[in-house]
Amino acid sequence: MKEKFYQYIQNLQDQITSALEKVDGKSVFREDLWERPGGGGGRTRVIENGNVFEKGGVNISAVHGILPEAMQKMFNVTDANFYACGLSMVLHPKNPMVPTTHANWRYFEMYDKEGNKVRSWFGGGQDLTPYYLFEEDARHFHKVSKTACDKHDPEFYEKYKKQCDAYFWNSHRNEARGIGGLFFDHLEETPERSSQQWYDFVTEIGNSFIEAYVPIVEKRKELPYTEAQRTWQEIRRGRYVEFNLVHDKGTLFGLKTNGRIESILMSLPSHVQWVYDHHPEKGSEEEKLLNVLQQPREWV
Repeated sequence: MKEKFYQYIQNLQDQITSALEKVDGKSVFREDLWERPGGGGGRTRVIENGNVFEKGGVNISAVHGILPEAMQKMFNVTDANFYACGLSMVLHPKNPMVPTTHANWRYFEMYDKEGNKVRSWFGGGQDLTPYYLFEEDARHFHKVSKTACDKHDPEFYEKYKKQCDAYFWNSHRNEARGIGGLFFDHLEETPERSSQQWYDFVTEIGNSFIEAYVPIVEKRKELPYTEAQRTWQEIRRGRYVEFNLVHDKGTLFGLKTNGRIESILMSLPSHVQWVYDHHPEKGSEEEKLLNVLQQPREWV
């Protein structure tokens, strides 16, 4: 399974970076191959200063070795080894009318000291972080995600949408990071659902990403915007940074497993602002977005 999923994310990385380069029309992804001390490595691809994407990364990795002590405590194990592979992506567009997006699809195995696999699971999801709310875009992103879920279980979309709203919640701000999408973790084999069926589901979601995101970019990338709207985008990016550094499990896992720091922190945007005690004008489009972030909505 681990070889099959790693092959899948290599191919998916190629598909996504090709689609995004076509949308951008100027910049191409820079590729870095890296090795991790302790075992494994990855293929990082970053795009910067494009027509559309100010900064973005579409990274894959496959790392293995001794599970760090902090993570052994988390899983309540001792003398454990691990293998983890996945694709992780964050895209920060230049135009504040185009939403930021994040996606991740991953597979994890854990072994005892004799090398026997004791646990394995899938995780991942995809979500959208707009700076200005176009409700039709939110509905499109969620509709594509729901269609992919429905092919495998009619209850999946509602369940993983709720988990996304709960996970991407900046509790210290009491607001969502964005308008959500899907989030799932610890998808383990059970008598009701095999590991192969979970693989089929997770890859279905991965395959849906381009359809979910690229049409939104195409629709919004040429819209005009003001300097004030750009400032709002940078303020909201600050909230994005706060979530990734304070709450995000993937960032913390990478740091605790001695991952490549440039690849882990590629999710951080190039231009960000933290303005003291900032509040948008009453009745403004900016306030409209905040109202939605403080009370997650149903989009489909």
